[in-house]
Amino acid sequence: MHARFAPVRDHFHDLLASGRETGAGLTIWYDGQPAVDLIGGSRGGHGPGGTPWLPDTLVNVYSVGKPVAALCLLVLVDRGTVELDAPVDRYWPEFRTPATVRQVLSHTAGLPAFPVPRPASAITDWALLTGDLAAADPEWSPGSVAGEHAWTYGHLVGEVVRRVDGRSVGRFLAEEIADRWQLDLGFGLAEADQLRCADLRYGDPQWPSRKLGEPGSLRARALGNPAGGLDLAVLNSPLWRGAEMPAVNLHATASSLARLYAGLLAGGVLDGVRLVSPDLIAEATRVQYDGPDLVLDRPVQWTLGMQREPDGSWGMGGIGGSSAWADPERGYTFAYATAHLAEHDRVDELVEALHSVL
Repeated sequence: MHARFAPVRDHFHDLLASGRETGAGLTIWYDGQPAVDLIGGSRGGHGPGGTPWLPDTLVNVYSVGKPVAALCLLVLVDRGTVELDAPVDRYWPEFRTPATVRQVLSHTAGLPAFPVPRPASAITDWALLTGDLAAADPEWSPGSVAGEHAWTYGHLVGEVVRRVDGRSVGRFLAEEIADRWQLDLGFGLAEADQLRCADLRYGDPQWPSRKLGEPGSLRARALGNPAGGLDLAVLNSPLWRGAEMPAVNLHATASSLARLYAGLLAGGVLDGVRLVSPDLIAEATRVQYDGPDLVLDRPVQWTLGMQREPDGSWGMGGIGGSSAWADPERGYTFAYATAHLAEHDRVDELVEALHSVL
Protein backbone atom coordinates (compact mmCIF):
# COMPACT_ATOMS: atom_id res chain seq x y z
CA MET A 1 0.00 0.00 0.00
CA HIS A 2 1.27 3.48 -0.87
CA ALA A 3 2.30 5.50 2.22
CA ARG A 4 -0.10 8.21 1.10
CA PHE A 5 -3.04 6.04 2.24
CA ALA A 6 -1.66 5.30 5.71
CA PRO A 7 -4.40 7.32 7.49
CA VAL A 8 -7.03 5.03 5.94
CA ARG A 9 -5.14 1.92 7.06
CA ASP A 10 -4.67 3.37 10.55
CA HIS A 11 -8.35 4.14 10.95
CA PHE A 12 -9.33 0.66 9.77
CA HIS A 13 -7.05 -0.82 12.42
CA ASP A 14 -8.49 1.58 15.03
CA LEU A 15 -12.02 0.33 14.25
CA LEU A 16 -10.88 -3.25 14.92
CA ALA A 17 -8.88 -2.35 18.05
CA SER A 18 -11.85 -0.48 19.56
CA GLY A 19 -14.32 -3.32 18.90
CA ARG A 20 -16.47 -1.14 16.66
CA GLU A 21 -15.52 -3.61 13.92
CA THR A 22 -15.03 -7.34 14.46
CA GLY A 23 -14.47 -8.62 10.93
CA ALA A 24 -14.26 -6.83 7.58
CA GLY A 25 -12.43 -6.16 4.35
CA LEU A 26 -11.66 -2.75 2.82
CA THR A 27 -10.44 -2.20 -0.75
CA ILE A 28 -9.88 1.07 -2.62
CA TRP A 29 -8.83 1.50 -6.24
CA TYR A 30 -7.38 4.90 -7.15
CA ASP A 31 -6.54 6.11 -10.65
CA GLY A 32 -7.37 2.69 -12.11
CA GLN A 33 -5.13 0.67 -9.75
CA PRO A 34 -5.61 -1.11 -6.39
CA ALA A 35 -4.39 1.33 -3.71
CA VAL A 36 -5.68 -0.15 -0.43
CA ASP A 37 -6.51 -3.80 0.28
CA LEU A 38 -7.06 -4.58 3.96
CA ILE A 39 -8.68 -7.35 5.99
CA GLY A 40 -9.00 -7.78 9.71
CA GLY A 41 -10.84 -9.40 12.56
CA SER A 42 -12.64 -12.71 12.61
CA ARG A 43 -15.03 -14.45 10.26
CA GLY A 44 -16.54 -16.34 13.21
CA GLY A 45 -16.26 -19.94 14.25
CA HIS A 46 -14.93 -21.46 17.45
CA GLY A 47 -12.00 -20.73 19.72
CA PRO A 48 -10.44 -17.51 21.03
CA GLY A 49 -11.27 -14.75 18.57
CA GLY A 50 -12.68 -17.21 16.05
CA THR A 51 -11.28 -17.96 12.61
CA PRO A 52 -9.25 -15.09 11.13
CA TRP A 53 -10.68 -13.14 8.20
CA LEU A 54 -8.81 -14.20 5.05
CA PRO A 55 -8.42 -12.57 1.62
CA ASP A 56 -11.00 -15.01 0.18
CA THR A 57 -13.53 -14.68 3.02
CA LEU A 58 -17.01 -14.06 1.61
CA VAL A 59 -19.65 -12.09 3.50
CA ASN A 60 -23.31 -11.25 2.92
CA VAL A 61 -23.37 -7.57 1.93
CA TYR A 62 -27.16 -7.02 1.76
CA SER A 63 -28.19 -4.26 -0.69
CA VAL A 64 -24.66 -3.79 -1.99
CA GLY A 65 -25.77 -6.65 -4.25
CA LYS A 66 -28.61 -4.71 -5.88
CA PRO A 67 -26.39 -2.98 -8.47
CA VAL A 68 -24.81 -6.38 -9.21
CA ALA A 69 -28.24 -7.87 -9.93
CA ALA A 70 -29.07 -4.80 -12.02
CA LEU A 71 -25.84 -5.24 -13.99
CA CYS A 72 -26.97 -8.72 -15.07
CA LEU A 73 -30.06 -7.20 -16.65
CA LEU A 74 -28.08 -4.28 -18.10
CA VAL A 75 -25.79 -6.75 -19.90
CA LEU A 76 -28.91 -8.02 -21.69
CA VAL A 77 -29.98 -4.44 -22.44
CA ASP A 78 -26.53 -3.81 -23.92
CA ARG A 79 -26.89 -6.90 -26.11
CA GLY A 80 -30.24 -5.67 -27.42
CA THR A 81 -32.36 -8.50 -26.00
CA VAL A 82 -34.10 -6.27 -23.42
CA GLU A 83 -35.38 -2.70 -23.89
CA LEU A 84 -35.37 -0.33 -20.92
CA ASP A 85 -38.71 1.25 -21.79
CA ALA A 86 -40.50 -1.96 -22.69
CA PRO A 87 -43.25 -3.12 -20.32
CA VAL A 88 -42.10 -5.94 -18.06
CA ASP A 89 -44.94 -8.16 -19.31
CA ARG A 90 -43.31 -8.27 -22.76
CA TYR A 91 -40.74 -10.61 -21.18
CA TRP A 92 -42.79 -11.94 -18.25
CA PRO A 93 -46.38 -12.32 -19.53
CA GLU A 94 -47.94 -13.18 -16.14
CA PHE A 95 -46.70 -9.90 -14.62
CA ARG A 96 -49.75 -7.70 -13.92
CA THR A 97 -48.20 -4.39 -12.81
CA PRO A 98 -47.98 -1.92 -15.74
CA ALA A 99 -44.33 -1.10 -15.09
CA THR A 100 -41.39 -0.80 -17.48
CA VAL A 101 -37.98 -2.40 -17.12
CA ARG A 102 -36.58 1.07 -16.38
CA GLN A 103 -39.07 1.53 -13.52
CA VAL A 104 -38.14 -1.84 -12.04
CA LEU A 105 -34.45 -0.93 -12.18
CA SER A 106 -35.03 2.48 -10.56
CA HIS A 107 -37.21 1.34 -7.63
CA THR A 108 -40.33 3.09 -8.95
CA ALA A 109 -42.34 0.03 -10.05
CA GLY A 110 -44.59 0.06 -6.98
CA LEU A 111 -43.73 -3.42 -5.64
CA PRO A 112 -41.43 -2.72 -2.66
CA ALA A 113 -42.76 -5.64 -0.57
CA PHE A 114 -43.74 -9.23 -1.29
CA PRO A 115 -47.57 -9.21 -1.05
CA VAL A 116 -48.13 -12.61 0.63
CA PRO A 117 -46.57 -13.33 4.07
CA ARG A 118 -44.05 -16.15 3.68
CA PRO A 119 -41.81 -18.04 6.14
CA ALA A 120 -38.02 -18.10 5.93
CA SER A 121 -38.14 -21.42 4.08
CA ALA A 122 -39.71 -19.59 1.09
CA ILE A 123 -36.40 -17.92 0.23
CA THR A 124 -35.42 -21.07 -1.68
CA ASP A 125 -38.66 -21.07 -3.73
CA TRP A 126 -37.99 -18.70 -6.64
CA ALA A 127 -41.20 -19.67 -8.49
CA LEU A 128 -43.35 -19.00 -5.42
CA LEU A 129 -41.93 -15.53 -4.74
CA THR A 130 -41.89 -14.41 -8.39
CA GLY A 131 -45.46 -15.73 -8.72
CA ASP A 132 -46.46 -13.59 -5.73
CA LEU A 133 -44.96 -10.52 -7.41
CA ALA A 134 -46.50 -11.26 -10.80
CA ALA A 135 -50.01 -11.37 -9.30
CA ALA A 136 -49.56 -8.38 -6.96
CA ASP A 137 -51.24 -5.01 -7.20
CA PRO A 138 -48.71 -2.14 -7.09
CA GLU A 139 -48.65 0.09 -4.01
CA TRP A 140 -48.52 3.19 -6.23
CA SER A 141 -48.80 4.05 -9.91
CA PRO A 142 -45.50 2.89 -11.46
CA GLY A 143 -43.12 5.76 -12.10
CA SER A 144 -44.92 8.21 -9.81
CA VAL A 145 -42.72 7.80 -6.72
CA ALA A 146 -39.90 5.59 -5.44
CA GLY A 147 -39.59 3.17 -2.55
CA GLU A 148 -36.55 0.93 -2.26
CA HIS A 149 -37.64 -2.52 -3.42
CA ALA A 150 -35.76 -3.88 -0.43
CA TRP A 151 -36.35 -7.63 -0.64
CA THR A 152 -38.18 -7.77 -4.01
CA TYR A 153 -35.67 -6.05 -6.29
CA GLY A 154 -33.62 -9.11 -7.10
CA HIS A 155 -36.65 -11.24 -7.96
CA LEU A 156 -38.08 -8.57 -10.25
CA VAL A 157 -34.77 -7.99 -12.06
CA GLY A 158 -33.75 -11.64 -11.90
CA GLU A 159 -36.96 -13.02 -13.34
CA VAL A 160 -36.65 -10.76 -16.38
CA VAL A 161 -33.09 -12.09 -16.80
CA ARG A 162 -34.36 -15.68 -16.48
CA ARG A 163 -37.27 -15.21 -18.90
CA VAL A 164 -35.04 -13.64 -21.58
CA ASP A 165 -31.84 -15.64 -21.12
CA GLY A 166 -33.01 -18.93 -19.60
CA ARG A 167 -30.43 -18.88 -16.79
CA SER A 168 -31.08 -17.90 -13.18
CA VAL A 169 -29.62 -14.54 -12.19
CA GLY A 170 -27.07 -16.36 -10.00
CA ARG A 171 -25.84 -18.50 -12.87
CA PHE A 172 -25.87 -15.53 -15.25
CA LEU A 173 -23.76 -13.52 -12.79
CA ALA A 174 -21.28 -16.38 -12.40
CA GLU A 175 -20.87 -17.07 -16.11
CA GLU A 176 -21.25 -13.66 -17.76
CA ILE A 177 -19.78 -11.27 -15.16
CA ALA A 178 -17.83 -12.93 -12.34
CA ASP A 179 -15.91 -15.33 -14.61
CA ARG A 180 -15.18 -12.72 -17.27
CA TRP A 181 -14.02 -10.04 -14.82
CA GLN A 182 -12.45 -12.42 -12.28
CA LEU A 183 -14.73 -11.43 -9.40
CA ASP A 184 -15.15 -13.46 -6.23
CA LEU A 185 -18.85 -12.94 -5.54
CA GLY A 186 -22.15 -14.67 -6.16
CA PHE A 187 -25.82 -15.37 -5.48
CA GLY A 188 -26.70 -18.91 -4.36
CA LEU A 189 -23.35 -20.28 -3.18
CA ALA A 190 -22.17 -23.84 -3.72
CA GLU A 191 -21.25 -25.80 -0.61
CA ALA A 192 -17.49 -25.22 -1.03
CA ASP A 193 -17.98 -21.45 -1.19
CA GLN A 194 -20.29 -21.49 1.84
CA LEU A 195 -17.34 -22.79 3.86
CA ARG A 196 -15.54 -19.49 3.16
CA CYS A 197 -18.35 -17.31 4.54
CA ALA A 198 -18.05 -15.05 7.55
CA ASP A 199 -20.81 -15.40 10.13
CA LEU A 200 -22.83 -12.21 10.47
CA ARG A 201 -23.18 -10.85 14.00
CA TYR A 202 -25.09 -7.98 15.61
CA GLY A 203 -23.09 -4.95 16.68
CA ASP A 204 -26.10 -4.21 18.89
CA PRO A 205 -28.77 -6.80 19.86
CA GLN A 206 -31.48 -4.17 19.15
CA TRP A 207 -30.26 -3.73 15.56
CA PRO A 208 -32.97 -5.85 13.85
CA SER A 209 -35.92 -4.16 15.58
CA ARG A 210 -34.51 -0.69 14.89
CA LYS A 211 -34.09 -1.50 11.21
CA LEU A 212 -37.62 -2.87 10.75
CA GLY A 213 -39.36 0.23 12.10
CA GLU A 214 -43.00 0.32 13.13
CA PRO A 215 -44.91 -2.99 12.81
CA GLY A 216 -47.17 -2.89 9.77
CA SER A 217 -45.33 0.03 8.16
CA LEU A 218 -44.25 -0.15 4.53
CA ARG A 219 -40.64 -0.46 5.70
CA ALA A 220 -41.49 -3.35 8.04
CA ARG A 221 -43.38 -5.13 5.25
CA ALA A 222 -40.53 -4.52 2.80
CA LEU A 223 -37.82 -5.83 5.15
CA GLY A 224 -39.74 -8.51 7.03
CA ASN A 225 -41.15 -10.80 4.34
CA PRO A 226 -40.09 -13.52 3.76
CA ALA A 227 -39.18 -13.85 7.42
CA GLY A 228 -35.61 -14.29 8.57
CA GLY A 229 -33.72 -11.67 6.58
CA LEU A 230 -32.45 -10.00 9.76
CA ASP A 231 -32.22 -13.21 11.86
CA LEU A 232 -28.70 -14.56 12.42
CA ALA A 233 -29.95 -18.16 12.62
CA VAL A 234 -31.24 -17.79 9.05
CA LEU A 235 -28.52 -15.52 7.68
CA ASN A 236 -25.67 -17.82 8.74
CA SER A 237 -27.40 -20.99 7.52
CA PRO A 238 -26.84 -23.05 4.34
CA LEU A 239 -30.49 -22.22 3.49
CA TRP A 240 -29.70 -18.49 3.11
CA ARG A 241 -26.25 -18.86 1.59
CA GLY A 242 -27.43 -21.38 -1.00
CA ALA A 243 -30.58 -19.47 -2.00
CA GLU A 244 -30.87 -16.69 -4.56
CA MET A 245 -32.28 -13.59 -2.81
CA PRO A 246 -30.44 -11.20 -5.13
CA ALA A 247 -31.71 -8.00 -3.52
CA VAL A 248 -29.99 -8.86 -0.25
CA ASN A 249 -27.84 -12.00 -0.31
CA LEU A 250 -24.85 -11.29 -2.51
CA HIS A 251 -21.82 -12.86 -0.83
CA ALA A 252 -18.63 -11.08 -1.84
CA THR A 253 -15.15 -9.91 -0.95
CA ALA A 254 -14.42 -6.20 -0.70
CA SER A 255 -11.64 -6.60 -3.25
CA SER A 256 -14.04 -7.98 -5.86
CA LEU A 257 -16.59 -5.23 -5.26
CA ALA A 258 -13.97 -2.50 -5.67
CA ARG A 259 -12.71 -4.27 -8.81
CA LEU A 260 -16.24 -4.42 -10.25
CA TYR A 261 -16.73 -0.68 -9.79
CA ALA A 262 -13.27 -0.03 -11.23
CA GLY A 263 -14.42 -1.79 -14.40
CA LEU A 264 -17.59 0.31 -14.55
CA LEU A 265 -15.64 3.51 -13.89
CA ALA A 266 -13.30 2.60 -16.75
CA GLY A 267 -16.22 2.52 -19.20
CA GLY A 268 -17.15 -1.14 -18.85
CA VAL A 269 -13.71 -2.60 -19.60
CA LEU A 270 -11.50 -4.49 -17.13
CA ASP A 271 -8.22 -6.16 -18.13
CA GLY A 272 -9.25 -5.86 -21.77
CA VAL A 273 -12.62 -7.55 -21.28
CA ARG A 274 -15.62 -5.37 -22.21
CA LEU A 275 -18.81 -6.15 -20.32
CA VAL A 276 -21.09 -3.26 -21.31
CA SER A 277 -20.74 -0.15 -23.45
CA PRO A 278 -19.70 3.27 -22.09
CA ASP A 279 -23.01 4.69 -23.38
CA LEU A 280 -25.01 2.24 -21.29
CA ILE A 281 -22.90 2.97 -18.21
CA ALA A 282 -23.62 6.68 -18.74
CA GLU A 283 -27.35 5.94 -18.90
CA ALA A 284 -27.24 3.51 -15.98
CA THR A 285 -25.50 6.03 -13.69
CA ARG A 286 -27.72 8.97 -14.69
CA VAL A 287 -30.41 10.07 -12.21
CA GLN A 288 -33.69 8.39 -13.15
CA TYR A 289 -35.64 9.47 -10.06
CA ASP A 290 -35.00 12.36 -7.67
CA GLY A 291 -37.40 12.72 -4.75
CA PRO A 292 -38.79 11.08 -1.63
CA ASP A 293 -38.30 7.35 -1.08
CA LEU A 294 -41.27 5.87 0.76
CA VAL A 295 -39.32 2.95 2.24
CA LEU A 296 -36.12 4.77 3.20
CA ASP A 297 -38.17 7.79 4.35
CA ARG A 298 -35.72 10.33 2.93
CA PRO A 299 -34.95 11.99 -0.41
CA VAL A 300 -33.01 9.74 -2.80
CA GLN A 301 -31.58 9.94 -6.30
CA TRP A 302 -31.99 6.53 -7.96
CA THR A 303 -30.11 5.50 -11.09
CA LEU A 304 -30.65 2.15 -12.85
CA GLY A 305 -29.80 0.06 -9.81
CA MET A 306 -27.74 2.45 -7.72
CA GLN A 307 -28.05 5.51 -5.55
CA ARG A 308 -26.36 8.66 -6.76
CA GLU A 309 -24.98 11.12 -4.23
CA PRO A 310 -24.78 14.93 -4.58
CA ASP A 311 -21.00 14.69 -5.20
CA GLY A 312 -21.65 12.57 -8.31
CA SER A 313 -20.60 9.23 -6.84
CA TRP A 314 -22.76 6.17 -7.54
CA GLY A 315 -23.15 2.82 -5.82
CA MET A 316 -24.99 1.24 -2.92
CA GLY A 317 -24.79 0.73 0.80
CA GLY A 318 -26.26 -2.27 2.55
CA ILE A 319 -28.21 -2.44 5.77
CA GLY A 320 -25.62 -3.40 8.40
CA GLY A 321 -22.72 -1.28 7.17
CA SER A 322 -21.29 -2.77 3.95
CA SER A 323 -20.94 -0.37 1.03
CA ALA A 324 -19.43 -0.08 -2.46
CA TRP A 325 -19.31 2.74 -4.99
CA ALA A 326 -17.37 4.71 -7.57
CA ASP A 327 -16.44 8.40 -7.26
CA PRO A 328 -15.73 9.64 -10.81
CA GLU A 329 -14.74 13.14 -9.68
CA ARG A 330 -12.02 11.93 -7.30
CA GLY A 331 -11.12 8.91 -9.39
CA TYR A 332 -11.56 6.10 -6.90
CA THR A 333 -13.72 3.09 -6.13
CA PHE A 334 -14.38 1.97 -2.55
CA ALA A 335 -15.70 -1.25 -1.03
CA TYR A 336 -16.23 -2.16 2.61
CA ALA A 337 -17.60 -5.61 3.40
CA THR A 338 -18.40 -6.31 7.05
CA ALA A 339 -19.89 -9.09 9.16
CA HIS A 340 -20.51 -6.69 12.06
CA LEU A 341 -24.09 -5.47 11.57
CA ALA A 342 -24.26 -1.85 12.71
CA GLU A 343 -24.53 1.65 11.24
CA HIS A 344 -22.58 3.30 8.40
CA ASP A 345 -20.45 5.55 10.65
CA ARG A 346 -17.45 3.26 10.09
CA VAL A 347 -17.56 3.86 6.34
CA ASP A 348 -18.17 7.60 6.81
CA GLU A 349 -15.00 7.89 8.90
CA LEU A 350 -12.91 5.81 6.48
CA VAL A 351 -14.07 8.02 3.61
CA GLU A 352 -13.17 11.13 5.60
CA ALA A 353 -9.67 9.70 6.05
CA LEU A 354 -9.49 8.87 2.33
CA HIS A 355 -10.64 12.30 1.18
CA SER A 356 -8.09 13.94 3.50
CA VAL A 357 -5.23 12.39 1.48
CA LEU A 358 -6.60 12.77 -2.06
